[in-house]
Amino acid sequence: MVKAMAITGNEAVAEAMRQVNPDVVAAYPITPQTEIVQIFSTFVADGLVHTEFVPVESEHSALSAVVGASAAGARAMTATSSQGFALMWEVLHIASGMRLPIIMPVVNRALSAPINIHCDHSDTMGARDSGWIQLYSENAQEAYDNLIQAVRIAEHPDVMLPAMVMMDGFIISHGMESAHLLEDSVVREFIGEYKPEHSLLDVDHPVTYGALDFADWYFEHKRQESAAQENVASVVLEVAEEFHKISGRKYGLFEAYRLDDAEIAIVALNSTAGTVKEVCDSLRENGIKAGLLKIRLFRPFPHKQVLDALRHVKALAVLDRADTYSTMGGPVYIDVRNVMYDAPGPKIVNYIYGLGGRDLDLDEITKVYRDLQDIASTGVVQEPITYLGVRE
Repeated sequence: MVKAMAITGNEAVAEAMRQVNPDVVAAYPITPQTEIVQIFSTFVADGLVHTEFVPVESEHSALSAVVGASAAGARAMTATSSQGFALMWEVLHIASGMRLPIIMPVVNRALSAPINIHCDHSDTMGARDSGWIQLYSENAQEAYDNLIQAVRIAEHPDVMLPAMVMMDGFIISHGMESAHLLEDSVVREFIGEYKPEHSLLDVDHPVTYGALDFADWYFEHKRQESAAQENVASVVLEVAEEFHKISGRKYGLFEAYRLDDAEIAIVALNSTAGTVKEVCDSLRENGIKAGLLKIRLFRPFPHKQVLDALRHVKALAVLDRADTYSTMGGPVYIDVRNVMYDAPGPKIVNYIYGLGGRDLDLDEITKVYRDLQDIASTGVVQEPITYLGVRE
């Protein structure tokens, strides 16, 4: 029986980890992720999981321990946020380069300096090219569902790549909302038993991980890593279809909200997408054909599907909760603009917003849609990149 309960995002992810019952979890606390591993450690202490819990002295060590466990054949997880995520940087590439299906919830938080504990996406957007699969979540329900599905996606034999599942710090991680959790037995049957193809502990079939790989074979191995990314989108859809059967909740590569006949649209991800939906509904009541494309799978970026979903729109705004400091806009904007380059499509503008946890309210999103109406009617873009809600 599905359980409906009031739950925070951190609690929902910890519950998903308990249901997955990983072999190894290594972690170091950092706000606002701390609660995930704190709750999970009580599950370990109470004997509710069979996990080997490894408390370490840093996030670099946490991911290093998980890499070792995964290479040994374990189903392994960790969790982090912000500076802790940045401290993992070196090991992120080792995990993906070794093709280890590690799962890591990441609670999005701003990067220093200045010091800030609140939400933006500068942490995970900075690692978008690290070879990890990235799934973004609008609310606690999606964070829970994505975490469970990520296990199947990462361990799929056509993929074998690490995956991170994101949710917004404090907004979702600590906000209480309603969510429906599956029965433990249903989750465990869905994810199945992990049967690694290779294991460092299999002494009868010895393998080498992390060997020197110079100009002779390094290029070929990285090409294989890239080729595996090409399989991710179809596996995400395959797993989502199976998850739909056990949960009734349907997922895709993205969510197209009132987008089919939209003339103006916004691209957003994580919790902001929920706020955009409210504005979108209000505008629709007044006859304005507004829509939203909420990205779920950001890496690898489903460029062909995004192009098909947006090519009919007259004007498009991409909301970025991170800056690239390239003077060319935010990371999502650059990807979307690249996708639309070879096809006649909408005029595209970028709004960078909410850095360090600054709120984005309904009026500001309404203003974005009003700007899009002007662009759609005139065909003129006055400001391609706008810092929304900042004092200047």
